[in-house]
Amino acid sequence: MSQKSHLGQLSEHVREDETYYLNMGPQHPSMHGVLRLLLHLQGETILECKPIIGYAHRAHEKMAEFRNYVMFLPNTSRVDYLSGMISNIAYCQAIEKLCSLDVPERAETIRVIACELNRIQSHLLWFGTFLLDLGGITPFLYCFDDREEILGILDRVTGSRLTYSYGRFGGVTLDVDEVFLQQATAFLKRLRKRFPMYESLVADNVIFRERCDGVGVISKEAAAKYHVTGPSLRAAGVAYDVRKAEPYGGYDRFDFEVPTRTAGDCLARFEVRMAEMEQSCRLVEQAIAKLPEGPIGPPKLIKKLKPPKGEFYFAVETARGSSGVYIVSDGSDTPVKLKLRTPSFSNLSSMPEILAGTEVADTIAIVGSIDVVLPEIDR
Repeated sequence: MSQKSHLGQLSEHVREDETYYLNMGPQHPSMHGVLRLLLHLQGETILECKPIIGYAHRAHEKMAEFRNYVMFLPNTSRVDYLSGMISNIAYCQAIEKLCSLDVPERAETIRVIACELNRIQSHLLWFGTFLLDLGGITPFLYCFDDREEILGILDRVTGSRLTYSYGRFGGVTLDVDEVFLQQATAFLKRLRKRFPMYESLVADNVIFRERCDGVGVISKEAAAKYHVTGPSLRAAGVAYDVRKAEPYGGYDRFDFEVPTRTAGDCLARFEVRMAEMEQSCRLVEQAIAKLPEGPIGPPKLIKKLKPPKGEFYFAVETARGSSGVYIVSDGSDTPVKLKLRTPSFSNLSSMPEILAGTEVADTIAIVGSIDVVLPEIDR
């Protein structure tokens, strides 16, 4: 019996005195942020789910209207702090497109290395905490051990471990050295040796598969309805990745694949992210091998700029999906409007439909599998 037909039969026979409401969050160890889910239940079955957000709103978009374009740079990595490098450089890329600024090839290649390392650490954090939510402690320890290596490597060139302001209009702040490249290469070899261990430890675990196989299915139709993007969309069989569909930042110079699955369930979303880490390893290796000599930015540091009047939109692929920057310019050094399109908001919006008819015990697995980061929703 399908999830919807099961829910329909339940609804026909539900009496009000047989149902109750349960608040899951905002202070719940498995919510990955201050998310509150108001669940309408009959026994253990979810009749209705209402995600409630806004507990950590920080007004980043409003701040942009009172700061010039350069001053807003540090804000960008604090929207999705797990894809902080990608978000920071995405903002720079948006301004570069808007103002027709050239970026040296060396700087573009360094950006690819930094962003893909950032993507791997984001997936590792998701992997570890997702398994922890499901009761598996050991994978969490291994994942954070690997993630710690990446944070140390990025700290060497950026001076930060989590939120970055490494991007600059027209390039990056600091050049990479041989030690950085050697550390990155050594880490990729180490991570590749870990993949078989993760496979046997997690993917072949019967308890994990029972918790994830066939649970929380997001179909192609549901994904299109709610504009779901990222691994959650690719797990439904749609091979859409902004890096391939609308190449930016030099990604068209590299060879990589867009992993997909067709089941659309929690297990498929897990498999897609594991395959994406392998593709990110490929990208970093190619970027290191192709890293050209040359400048890492414009001849003169850009401290102030005035984009042309008009409206502009630019999107990139973060660890959670398509993330866009919409700018309205009046020709001054401060945007009239800066709107951020964040994937977690759209992905979370599908939960009322996906969770309806499922068991409350599966809520943690389903919500955890879409990898929500609340700060990019409460922005």
